[in-house]
Amino acid sequence: MSASAALTGLWQLAGLPEDALRLVDLTGRDPVLPSSFAVGTAAQSTIAAAALAACELGHLRGVPRQRVAVDMSHAALECTGWFSVDGRTPELWDPFSGLYRCSDGWVRVHANFRHHRDGALRLLGLDPATATRQDAERAMAGWRAIDFESAAAGRALVATALRGFEQWDATPQGQAIAAQPLFRIDRIGDAPALPLAPLSTSQRPLEGVRVLDLTRILAGPVGGKALAAYGADVMLVNSPRLPNIEAIADTSRGKRSALLELRSPEGRAAMDALLADAHVFIQGYRPGGMQALGLGPDALAARRPGIVCVSLSAYGTAGPWADRRGFDSLVQTAMGFNVAEAEAAGDSKPRALPMQILDEASGYLIALGAAAALRRQQREGGSWHVQVALAQTGQWLRSLGRVKDGFAAVRPSHAPYVEESDSGFGRLQAIRHSAQLGRTPARYDRASVPPGTDPPSWT
Repeated sequence: MSASAALTGLWQLAGLPEDALRLVDLTGRDPVLPSSFAVGTAAQSTIAAAALAACELGHLRGVPRQRVAVDMSHAALECTGWFSVDGRTPELWDPFSGLYRCSDGWVRVHANFRHHRDGALRLLGLDPATATRQDAERAMAGWRAIDFESAAAGRALVATALRGFEQWDATPQGQAIAAQPLFRIDRIGDAPALPLAPLSTSQRPLEGVRVLDLTRILAGPVGGKALAAYGADVMLVNSPRLPNIEAIADTSRGKRSALLELRSPEGRAAMDALLADAHVFIQGYRPGGMQALGLGPDALAARRPGIVCVSLSAYGTAGPWADRRGFDSLVQTAMGFNVAEAEAAGDSKPRALPMQILDEASGYLIALGAAAALRRQQREGGSWHVQVALAQTGQWLRSLGRVKDGFAAVRPSHAPYVEESDSGFGRLQAIRHSAQLGRTPARYDRASVPPGTDPPSWT
């Protein structure tokens, strides 16, 4: 599928005016990174959709439409998430993360958070204080892959057995995912339109939009970062009890960053004050986590009528895995991508996609859905709920088709697309945003800062 056709499908699913598609310029073609999947098309089309949807909201607010241009190489490299701090490129994976051979196949373990790593090691009968990677490999060799996957899920850990496409498609969860649309935008309550001020032609399309970003890891933070690039005032809210990964230095560009303990009366009061003036609430925690804190979509719509809620999950809202935690690398493994890539490359060992494209594309779908729902809110009133899932993004990536001779591609240099800035983490180099807006260029007005740098207040 061409990037133009992929973009048209996203645009129609979002319910946006088709005449706006005449203002998009897409350059380049797959393969741009070594893969048998159209990862460049996925990156380019989701980024273009997010940017163009933001511009459509700007057009509704009284300014002319503007052209949006996205180059595929730039988009794909942006979706690799490359960055450095003070000249150091961080290691993305914990030594215990990755593939393990089992007695009948493979399992992928996600161990970037200590509690997940230690839990997996204890499940293997090992002491987290003394275990080595070799110890874990020897212990895993005695397990059947599905047994370890099930045991890990029972302990709220994150590990998946390796499957091929046919195996995944035969599972109840694979069938549930196949029956769902890529994303949903649903009206969840009645409310008047929350007025957004008219724009001048020099203002970016989302200026005046206030976004609460309660996400971690990659997909959710990427969505909030995109909205910030188009002018939204994005407040990243983290818990003081939970760890983050080093990618927060990149994904926090353009955002305020506050800490709130939502289990305390003071934290809840601060969140109530933020909600009173927010237009969008994005959350990417485990299924049911926000509901337990009184911050589920229905509760938010009751407290802040007219809010746009965005929920991110790993495996969607239907099927036996709907409540499971998950990350991009695990979803790739479970759904069949690692097997398919290995077969296409002629490898005997399972092979991952060249970037966390399920995370990255899902992040731009979050931005697309938020902007599209905000446009409906301005036109129709109501409160809205956008739902995005990594596995549904994976199903869509499959639908884009395979790339012949994709592994012949040589990764292009990211140097032409790097921007450098001071940040609260050190001197930051990262890929500038790949969507070029014709009249109001995308940019990050706020420097990336650690959690807790800003007070939990819009003023």
